[in-house]
Amino acid sequence: MTLVIGAIADDFTGATDLANNLVRAGMRCVQVLGVPQEAIPLDEVDAVVVALKSRSTPVDQAVNDSLAALDWLNSRGVRQVFFKYCSTFDSTDVGNIGPVADALLEQMAASQTVMVPAFPANGRTVYQGHLFVGDRLLNESGMQHHPLNPMTDADLVRVLGRQTRHAVGLAARPVLARGAKATRDHLQALAEQGVRHVICDTLDESDLGVLAEALVDYPLVTGGSGLGQSLPEQYRRRGWLDEVSEPGRLAPAHGSALILSGSCSRATLEQVTLFLEDHPGVSVDPLAFAEGSAHLQEVLTFARERLASGGPVLVYASADPERVRQAQAALGVEQAGELVEQAMGQLARTLVDEGVGRLIVAGGETSGAVVSALGIRQLRIGGQIDPGVPWTQAPLANRSAMLSLALKSGNFGGTDFFTHAFTVLDTLTEGRGNA
Repeated sequence: MTLVIGAIADDFTGATDLANNLVRAGMRCVQVLGVPQEAIPLDEVDAVVVALKSRSTPVDQAVNDSLAALDWLNSRGVRQVFFKYCSTFDSTDVGNIGPVADALLEQMAASQTVMVPAFPANGRTVYQGHLFVGDRLLNESGMQHHPLNPMTDADLVRVLGRQTRHAVGLAARPVLARGAKATRDHLQALAEQGVRHVICDTLDESDLGVLAEALVDYPLVTGGSGLGQSLPEQYRRRGWLDEVSEPGRLAPAHGSALILSGSCSRATLEQVTLFLEDHPGVSVDPLAFAEGSAHLQEVLTFARERLASGGPVLVYASADPERVRQAQAALGVEQAGELVEQAMGQLARTLVDEGVGRLIVAGGETSGAVVSALGIRQLRIGGQIDPGVPWTQAPLANRSAMLSLALKSGNFGGTDFFTHAFTVLDTLTEGRGNA
């Protein structure tokens, strides 16, 4: 069997975001969490997305983990590799997007790749190399306050230029407007000039279609998940991909409903506020976690009581930037984040063992902690909740029913995401995986 596309994603929710778009475009997709150490059944699978936790790790670790994922995908005969990062290009001036892309290119003996972070369906667009979130430049969108990767510059050519020693170029909108051949010719001309990385303008879905056609033969493409919705059609045109009925089918969901939110993005803060108007929730405090286990037990008691009444219940560390800064000042940035992630992982493991079967996790780092705590290694990708966020299901060793799990990037989803998600899940019965 030959895999058509193999993706290397730098966080868990980003991996699910891409897998969601591949499924919606007709590909049978499995998401694996970390480079598999055991056999993964890949019969009747078109795409594999390897989810790493490399967005905010030290550069050397991110590179090594990504190269290990590349080796695993190449051993499965993958046709095209996709390095997936966030549509807001989350990275610092030292990495990790540039160094990982450089390492992958070198390992694959490829001369050039593209950067296509845009996801127009979610309001992420690129014009003249500048990334917009809705109608705001990236550095005015709230991302300038990100606790781990603050984005203070919207010019991606400039941002990437600080992360790589290689030349960075631009495929601007007027080039894309002339079609796929003109875009390929432009990329080739840049390659002949020694340009190794090309930021691609993208304003709408038609631009993604042009780029997919122009890039289908590239060994390595990089970007957000938007490009993932356009590539499958090009694979079909090449005869690499068959038509598949219901690639995102899921089994019925069972168990009580829980939300764990660690994201401090503006979108998630709004979602938390709206949910709390009509549903129970409890806030967690990293400063209290640092003092011992009492706070965790208080949160567990609160959650158990509300789950017994039917739920859903929300446990959230989401807070405004000032509260986050206060915790980071007292504990240090890394320790504050680690305390929350560890607590969310413990909460998930305990409450799933006690009967939670429908679980939403908001935030990439929190999602990584939760799936690690639960020992999840593989996800079946199902129907979409909001653009970029599907329901998934995972087998667990200690229960017969699958765990229904939604992993949400912090900036994704409508204001009513949490309540809407459970409504969508109720419609996802066997044979209706793309509802």
